[in-house]
Amino acid sequence: MANFTQIILAIYFITVLFTIIMVIHEKRDPSKTSTWVLLIISLPVLGLILYVIFGQNRRKEKIFNRKEIQDLKQIDYLSQQQVINLKKGQLNSKISNHISIITLLLNNSKALLTDFNSVSIFFNGKPAFDSIIEELNRATNSIHIEFYIINDDKIGNRIKEVLIAKAKTGVKVRVIFDDVGSWSLPKKYINELKNAGVEVYPFMKVRFPLLTSKANYRNHRKIVLIDGRVAFLGGMNIADRYIEGSKIGMWYDTMLRIEGESVHSLQVIFLVDWYFVSGDLISDRQRYFPEVVIDTYHPIQVATSGPDSDWASIMQAFFLAITKASQHVYIITPYFIPNESILTALKTAALSGIDVQIILPGISDSTIVYWSSLSYVSELLDAGIKVFLYRKGFNHSKLMMVDSSLAFAGSANMDIRSFEDNFEVAAIMYDDQITHLLEMSFIQFRESSQEISLEEWDKRSAGSSFKEAFARLISPLF
Repeated sequence: MANFTQIILAIYFITVLFTIIMVIHEKRDPSKTSTWVLLIISLPVLGLILYVIFGQNRRKEKIFNRKEIQDLKQIDYLSQQQVINLKKGQLNSKISNHISIITLLLNNSKALLTDFNSVSIFFNGKPAFDSIIEELNRATNSIHIEFYIINDDKIGNRIKEVLIAKAKTGVKVRVIFDDVGSWSLPKKYINELKNAGVEVYPFMKVRFPLLTSKANYRNHRKIVLIDGRVAFLGGMNIADRYIEGSKIGMWYDTMLRIEGESVHSLQVIFLVDWYFVSGDLISDRQRYFPEVVIDTYHPIQVATSGPDSDWASIMQAFFLAITKASQHVYIITPYFIPNESILTALKTAALSGIDVQIILPGISDSTIVYWSSLSYVSELLDAGIKVFLYRKGFNHSKLMMVDSSLAFAGSANMDIRSFEDNFEVAAIMYDDQITHLLEMSFIQFRESSQEISLEEWDKRSAGSSFKEAFARLISPLF
């Protein structure tokens, strides 16, 4: 019996050692590596289980082969042509200062630069969803919807009824929801859509025994497309809290309504994701890519990132934009857990004289992330970065504005999960008019925020400091 126990213990310790070696060999962010190693050593059984479920790095395994899709081959060709044209100096003088960011996104995510677009901006749920429902009701050809969270609540059912009505009239309706984000979405809701002719698929179903390879990589995108003509993207999920608030107060977020050439970019993103979830390769260009009639010049790139890509493209664009700033950087993010590159870029910008300001939540829907975000405040303040805590509800926006000429808006938080694990989408807008509107919203949100001084922050309780340190230690795991 003793020999059997010794054999089991030997196998166990070999497994733990092998797992630690594998974690180190993945060469990921040092903070993530050290956290997993520490957890596996301290709590071997729990650590192994958590690592198997959440910790494995599958970016290089390529979750699916994007190269099979004809539209992507065309985008590859067009993106390379744009790179060639940029090298020849063929770029509107209004955005020539951003040539490096444009080229980066062409190379790392094939994000085509589009010139002619019209953009409207919503900062809270009611006008945003009123506009979405208005456009859904106008659909005559196709409706494509992709969300991290779809709730079976009032706004969820309003949208469901519109989708059912449109499907019954012959409009092609397709819906993608994330299987983890929409975990509570009942089968009845889904079946009602399917029975009406709506095609519905979950993104990467998480069921045992498949849990180990899929739980950590989620589709965090929020996209609505109507007739290939109008698109919405941003940070709002389909949930009543964006309209009515929740126990932590009113929720504020940003949603963009876009017409123009960028709608085609978003259509390609949706159809690639649709191919992944359904196996259905859609190539009817005439139906899904109608002629663009917008003639207003608002240049936009729509970029994606996720574990299906070699590059953390949105994070790289954040990094380059921050390092190239010459005047100011304004950021609103609900979850602030930056990697070392982004943190260094922000501190370096501030120390070099750039006005860097960040609005974080004064209250959050995630306790661990909230305390982890606060753990960065001291070093931000030390570098001269102005930090504000929003006090009139929960600001869920994901925005960055640089020098009143460049703005980022989309689904990506400024945290490691959005940088490395989630499927994200962002609109990068090279437009002083749009950026000015977003900066005005930043100033309004700042007026409802509490600025933190270094002297005040240093006086916080030891208990708060410990919670911040502990949350930061374990945050790479989640």
